[in-house]
Amino acid sequence: MRIYKASVIYKLVKSGEATPLSTPDTVATYMADAFDDFPTQEGFFVLCLDRKNRPLGRTRITLGTLTSTLVHPREVFRIAILTSAASVIVVHNHPSGDPSPSAADIQVARQLREASRIIDIDLVDHVIILSQAWDKRIYAECRIIPSR
Repeated sequence: MRIYKASVIYKLVKSGEATPLSTPDTVATYMADAFDDFPTQEGFFVLCLDRKNRPLGRTRITLGTLTSTLVHPREVFRIAILTSAASVIVVHNHPSGDPSPSAADIQVARQLREASRIIDIDLVDHVIILSQAWDKRIYAECRIIPSR
């Protein structure tokens, strides 16, 4: 029998003041370099937040293809539970430059919203950010889950 220990290891990506992630603009700033390593592939991140929406950390959940990525609530909320997050924001990129959410994006957002209600970890938002070659300022128009 194999027994595994689940743990979270924090790696400092950049230092600075922990600004609350309360708008798409602050999320985009926080995620500015997150997609640089794989700009032509969709990546899906979860941002774990404390009670004041300050980031505890960001974790890439999956890396997909040019046009899609697979994500399941189990993977999103696993890291949120391990970090004792009060809430999460999920973020993914569209390498194509089209900020419009796809039918799959909307379906994933609905699944995550339902799972968040069940486990009582608030899903604050699902933000789409365009890849480096495109204007990242368009993200504010493509939010899937409206603010409270």
